[in-house]
Amino acid sequence: MTFPHRARVLLLALLVTAGACSENPVSPRPERVLHDGAITVASFDFPESELLAELYAQAIEAAGVPVVRYLDLGPREIVMPALQKGLVELVPEYAGSALVFVSLGAQEASPDIGTTEGELRVALASAGVRVLAPSPAADQNGVAVTQATADRYGLQAISDLAPVAPQLIFGGPVECQVRPLCLPGLEERYGLHFRSFAILDTGGPRTVDALRSGEVGAALLFSSDGVLDENDLVLLHDDLGLQPADNVTPLIRAEALERWPELEPLLDGVSSALTTDQLRQMNAAISIQGRPPASVAAEWLRDHGFTAPG
Repeated sequence: MTFPHRARVLLLALLVTAGACSENPVSPRPERVLHDGAITVASFDFPESELLAELYAQAIEAAGVPVVRYLDLGPREIVMPALQKGLVELVPEYAGSALVFVSLGAQEASPDIGTTEGELRVALASAGVRVLAPSPAADQNGVAVTQATADRYGLQAISDLAPVAPQLIFGGPVECQVRPLCLPGLEERYGLHFRSFAILDTGGPRTVDALRSGEVGAALLFSSDGVLDENDLVLLHDDLGLQPADNVTPLIRAEALERWPELEPLLDGVSSALTTDQLRQMNAAISIQGRPPASVAAEWLRDHGFTAPG
């Protein structure tokens, strides 16, 4: 079951904002979501996140547990508070980015996934959120340029942008302007000061079109993005190590695992079978072939024995 996009975003945004702004914030009654007989699975507002949500949601449904979907819910600023408050129960996350977010930037995630996972477990324990096993599949923030731009300025690494950044517009989702692993990190770690910032989508067709048309000279894309090879785009090497280990890592409410303990080995199995190459191929099927994320996820689950053929 999937709720209408505008209604669910408005509802959750209002609930989260109300809890944050009240002088005496009251947590939502857990019976409304945490004990409703279904797992609520949420995704961020970009296709790969929706794909990952479908992978885990369909595997759960195949195990006989009902699922309610909150897909394309919004950025981390909406989704993570919703998880911490018990408004949703399962979110496929990216370990390093999640750690930086929940620690309000106080903790710098490590490139080592074991270290990052351990710190994330500690950071979320008090919120009643369990960190499941990270997947080998990873997706890091990346700075993308066209091959023509890379050739023109001799760009191979992000640090190569320093002398030309004042000539270029950088593009990304609106939240990139405040996230430490996006524009602020590029400014602090690399000393990059772009001419201006253009608000685009989250690694989607708007971003690709803006790069190809020259509207922006560089933009945020992702290391597992299926559009890279097909559109003559180049991800610059993160030579100063801004990006942490961003392995796909499901986060789930502890109450949900208490009710359905069989879900942990099931979800760990899905995570362990997923690779970055497979994720990139599935992303390409969505962004280039135009296939729905639910269909792509269903095919992968069948191929890997998590659902019955047919």
